[in-house]
Amino acid sequence: MALTTPASLGGGIAAEQVRRQLTGNRSDVSGKAFQAILIAALATSIVILGVLVYDVAQTGSGTLTGRLGDFLQGSLRSQAEASGILQGLRGTFFIGVFTVVVAFPVGIASAIYLEEYARSTRLTRFIDVSIRNLAGVPSVVYGILGLAIFVKALGSFTGPDAQGRSVISAGLTLAILVLPIVIITSAEALRAVPAELREAAYGVGATTWEVTKHHVIPYAAPGILTGTVLALARALGEAAPLILVGAVTGFLSGGTGMSLDSLDERFTAMPIVITTWAGRPGADWEQATAAAIVVLLAVVLLANAIAILLRNRYEKKRG
Repeated sequence: MALTTPASLGGGIAAEQVRRQLTGNRSDVSGKAFQAILIAALATSIVILGVLVYDVAQTGSGTLTGRLGDFLQGSLRSQAEASGILQGLRGTFFIGVFTVVVAFPVGIASAIYLEEYARSTRLTRFIDVSIRNLAGVPSVVYGILGLAIFVKALGSFTGPDAQGRSVISAGLTLAILVLPIVIITSAEALRAVPAELREAAYGVGATTWEVTKHHVIPYAAPGILTGTVLALARALGEAAPLILVGAVTGFLSGGTGMSLDSLDERFTAMPIVITTWAGRPGADWEQATAAAIVVLLAVVLLANAIAILLRNRYEKKRG
C-alpha cells in the first residue's frame, strides 16, 4: 500500500490522510467515546465554576457597586456595612512579595541545579523524592513549622505587640510552603527542553552555563512561569498557616502601612478576612464576604494575566 508523505500534503489534511491509510478507514469508536467523556467533564467543570463565580459576584454586587472605594480602603470593623479589606490586601500583598522574592529564585535555581548540573546519584534521587513528598504535606504542618521557627526567631526583632507574629513570619512560612511546587514545576519545564537543543550547543563548544543561560532557560521559561504563578495563587489563598503564625482574626487596629517599617506589625490577610466574615451571621456579612472573595479572585487573576503576558513574550522569542 502506497502512503502519501506528509510533506506532499498540507497541515491537518496530511495527518488525516496518513491516519486513514494506516487505520484502513476504521472508525475509532472507543477513542471518540473517550473524547466525548473528556469534553463532557471539561464542560461540567466550566459550568460549575461559572455558577459559583456568578453566585458569589451577585451576592457581593451590592457592596462592590455601592461602596467599592470605602470597601477597598477601609479597615476591619465590627459592623459589616462599615468594614473594609485594606488590612487584608496589605497582608496578602506582602505575602505575595515574600513568595516572589524568596521562593521563586531559590526554587528555580534548585531546579536548574538538579536538572542541569547534578549527577543522577542516590543522593539526588533521594532529594527529588523528598521534594515531591514535601509538596503533598498539608499546609497546616507548614504553619506549625513557621510557628516553631520564624515566629520564635523573629520574636526579639519585632514590636512588643507582635512578638514575632508579623507578616515577615507569614511570608517566609508561605514561601517555604510553595517552594517544593516551584521546584517541581520548574524541573518539569526544564525536562521538556529537547535534548537535541543541548547537544547542538555543546557541539559548538558551549559550556554548561552558556547552554543553560542562552538555550535551556529561554526555552523552558513559559513552563516555569506557569508553575510559579500556580504556586503564587496557592500562597495567596492559604489560611491555615497564617492562623498558626498569628494572623489576626478579629479587630486589627494597625496593619495599614505599606512601608517596610510596618513589616514587624500584627497582620491579617484576605483568606483570614474571608474565613472570619464567613462565620458571622447576617445578610450584610454574607455580602461583605462575597465581595472580599471577588476582590481576592481579581488579585489572583491579575497575577495570572501578568504571567500569561510574560509567557507569551518568551514563547515569541523562542519561536
